[in-house]
Amino acid sequence: MFESIRKHSKLVMLLLFLLIIPSFVLVGIDSNYFTGGSPVVARVDGKDITQDEWDNAHRMESDRLRAQSPGIDGRLLDSPQARYATLERLVRDRVLQAAASKMHLMASDARLAAELQAIPQIAALKRADGTLDAEAYRALVGAQGLTPEGFEMRMRQDLAISQVLGSVINTATPAPADAALAFDALLQRREIQVAHFKAADFANKVKVTDADVQAYYQEHPAQFQQAEQATVEYVVLDMDAVKAGITLSEDDLRTYYKENLARLAGQEERRASHILINATKDAPAAEREKAKARAKELLAQVRKTPGSFAEVAKKNSQDPGSAPEGGDLGFFGRGAMVKPFEDAVFALKKGDISDVVESDFGYHIIQLTDIKTPRQPSFEELRASLETELKQQQAQRKFAEAAEAFANGVYEQSDSLTAVAEKFHLQVRTASGVTRQPAPGAEGALASPRFLEALFQPESLQSKRNTEAVEIATSTLAAGRVTAYQPAMTLPLDQAQGKARTLYLASKSAELAREEGVAKLAAWKENAGAASGLGQPVIVSREQPQGQARAIVDAALHAPVDGLPAWVGVNLGPDGYAVLKVNRIVPREGVDDARQTMERQQYERTWSTAEALAYYEVLKQNFKVQIKAPRPSANPSE
Repeated sequence: MFESIRKHSKLVMLLLFLLIIPSFVLVGIDSNYFTGGSPVVARVDGKDITQDEWDNAHRMESDRLRAQSPGIDGRLLDSPQARYATLERLVRDRVLQAAASKMHLMASDARLAAELQAIPQIAALKRADGTLDAEAYRALVGAQGLTPEGFEMRMRQDLAISQVLGSVINTATPAPADAALAFDALLQRREIQVAHFKAADFANKVKVTDADVQAYYQEHPAQFQQAEQATVEYVVLDMDAVKAGITLSEDDLRTYYKENLARLAGQEERRASHILINATKDAPAAEREKAKARAKELLAQVRKTPGSFAEVAKKNSQDPGSAPEGGDLGFFGRGAMVKPFEDAVFALKKGDISDVVESDFGYHIIQLTDIKTPRQPSFEELRASLETELKQQQAQRKFAEAAEAFANGVYEQSDSLTAVAEKFHLQVRTASGVTRQPAPGAEGALASPRFLEALFQPESLQSKRNTEAVEIATSTLAAGRVTAYQPAMTLPLDQAQGKARTLYLASKSAELAREEGVAKLAAWKENAGAASGLGQPVIVSREQPQGQARAIVDAALHAPVDGLPAWVGVNLGPDGYAVLKVNRIVPREGVDDARQTMERQQYERTWSTAEALAYYEVLKQNFKVQIKAPRPSANPSE
């Protein structure tokens, strides 16, 4: 049959053409057939934002963040929350573009020029005569994939867009009295006294029966949930493992010793004296020529009588640091001096005097006074460090090859780690009670969220196959497999008996503490003189809680002060209860003019940001913004 179709392929194609074309005529062609079918995820001012645009924007944002922070966890960048944040930024940019266009906002040539000159990389391209190096400028913007014209057009658009919210931000002028009022309320201090009713103090009053424990267990099943956990085995390939597999011969070590002896022995150091005639590189040409001529005169003098070098340096050198010492600079190695000076020193023989040497500081005459050659250590002295260093170098070269073989090995023999462990001489490690999140104090592979995520993939859990090789740190790969898996479950009462008893006791103790505290609060409100057990007065604020619990500080600062002292009760949950007596409001201290100015500026920034956000919400309504993609849960675990 297929042979017949091949022989009559043209006839078959014609038949299919006649069948397909009428279906298009009758049904029509979906526009998505040509557009690629990318769904619309948002709409701004009647214009669509597609899934493809969203994906591209998020990819660019992720690449930017990875470039800024190479160690960032990729899962954070790929989370639904991060993706949705990119969509919101995309919508915001479209809203501001639409607003700038409708308001006919533009950036003038003068504004564009000023902004360009404010960019350090562009400012550095200015020549001495004030003109811009056009070729360097073209290369700079070309590195971003833009022409100068395209870059400037983008800058104009950005400047125009910045004017949309800038017109609101730059005109927000809250009154100074408002700033003072806000900060006085935020940073207010109050003197309080606290009586604590600690749950632990009521534990001996609780009678615990088996029936109480069972009832508590049945009423609070969520407290006895055991997270899913697995027993796993895993192997780790790192630089140390690769080094352990490298064997070095005697010839390798001796060759490496000979090739690196100069470096291993240390730098040769030279001692020199110099005479400096100052002439900075930006000095006028005439001044530099005069300095050079003076240096040549002195050179002729010291070459005629080399023994007078130190005396001539004392009288004529313009280096205040070395002139009093006869120009002596002491011993120094390569890299310690500017390059022209260094090159001249290391080209001299002991006792030689150089020609005039020009540097950024002026003109030098140099005399080499001594050479300190380092002692060359023997092969045996360096053997251990040579072996470590050479193994490290070879391991770095071989790691990529080993990593590829490791990844292939765990994939090709996916039902066991034994083969790859034997090949690379790795230890197969085991661990039980492993969960999706790193346990406190976990180290190595078990502290890596990426590795744990791979272990708990459905394929790994169901088929007990090896995970892929996962990079858990620089030059460190891990692979593992689940050998036993326990789904999440509610512990039976016989296993949870001890925990249930402890939790019931804590719950009843806290309940008794609250009851006692509430009763005392009511009594002391009626008769403040009967209050007992209050602590010493302490002044608290949001800035200085004085060791008090956050709930106590919040309650103290929210208490009405129209009739002081005020009494407030605070439920501290499992810790019990507290009764507060608010005695007085304490004026703030140290609010000088500088502090007031700082607070006013901070308040203005906060106020302008709030106004800008409110204005943006109005713009979203005006341009009929619709975000069709659902907002993900704020809690990634949900």
